[in-house]
Amino acid sequence: MDALFAAAVFAMLTGAMHRALHPVLGQPLLFNALLALPLVWRRRAPLVAFLSMSAVAFVQWWLNVRTPTDITLLIALYTVAAYASKRHTWLAIGVLETGVLLASARWTPPERVFESFVALSAMAVAATVIGVNMRSRRAHLAFLEERAVRLERERDQQAQLAVAGERSRIAREMHDIVTHNLSVMVALADGAVFAQELHPERATEAMRQVSTTGRQAITDMRRFLGVLRADEPDALRHPMPGIAQLRPLADQVRAAGLPTDLDVSGDPAAVPLPAQLTVYRLVQEALTNTLKHTPPGTRADVRVRCAPEYVSVRITDDGPALQSPAESNGQGLHGMRERAAVYGGEFEAGPRPDGGWQVRAVLALSGSEA
Repeated sequence: MDALFAAAVFAMLTGAMHRALHPVLGQPLLFNALLALPLVWRRRAPLVAFLSMSAVAFVQWWLNVRTPTDITLLIALYTVAAYASKRHTWLAIGVLETGVLLASARWTPPERVFESFVALSAMAVAATVIGVNMRSRRAHLAFLEERAVRLERERDQQAQLAVAGERSRIAREMHDIVTHNLSVMVALADGAVFAQELHPERATEAMRQVSTTGRQAITDMRRFLGVLRADEPDALRHPMPGIAQLRPLADQVRAAGLPTDLDVSGDPAAVPLPAQLTVYRLVQEALTNTLKHTPPGTRADVRVRCAPEYVSVRITDDGPALQSPAESNGQGLHGMRERAAVYGGEFEAGPRPDGGWQVRAVLALSGSEA
């Protein structure tokens, strides 16, 4: 493109010179070519092209050869201002102004030297301003392009984080639903096997509890699917569990063989529904761990305190752990800690000084949404 541009400038200015100034071409044609040729690499090496053209123009001035192709120096100055550094731009302006002064002094009548110098300087300033504006525009467009790329990258990263967070939430919910209900069903089924010969009525009741627990698991899955899928028909009929469902939960694990005491103080209605779900899952996971990791005869105690600023949960048991929940391969404690962290709360889980296990969490409700 620059080569075509240089050829077009050469042809146009040579034709104008032939018609107006030099019917017989000679030295001017050589200078025309030498002044137009550096335009070929004007954007690859703007200062070198400008200085080369300035050297040719100085030789032309020295030999007193006038040609309109000197206007190509303005094109070269514009290119330096648009593509080179500010330091190179000031250098080019100084060189061109020196040439303007020399040309005005030699080829302009004495009474019009000042007017010629001002006019030619104004053209040089105009070329420089246009070039600087183009450089600023190009830098601004490059900044906008870089910003768009960065924002797109950040958007993709945020999307990946959101997907990872959603996967973690789904895995946590599935763990709580499946693990708890299966643990209760296994405990009930084992109890039914042991009781079927001596106490068949208890075995029957245990199997009924297995059926009830299985239906409860299906209901919980439908609740969860109702959140994930807008077209789930049972979403409205199966709201997510909260503090009000802790008593049926305690009855369920009590039927599975874990005597459980439940005490809820304060007004649960003041606790936002997402926080109530968190409280329910914490109690559910803690009781499931007690059911899985302690021997028969263990008792569990659940204390929930509701306040306008916070809700606290404390689950304890008095049995020696056959296996510590922290040493198991499950993700129960990790999931409980993540749930509490959502509310900027506290979470502790570990053995009690007098025996047994304790899980304690405090959820901050200030700033949470209902």
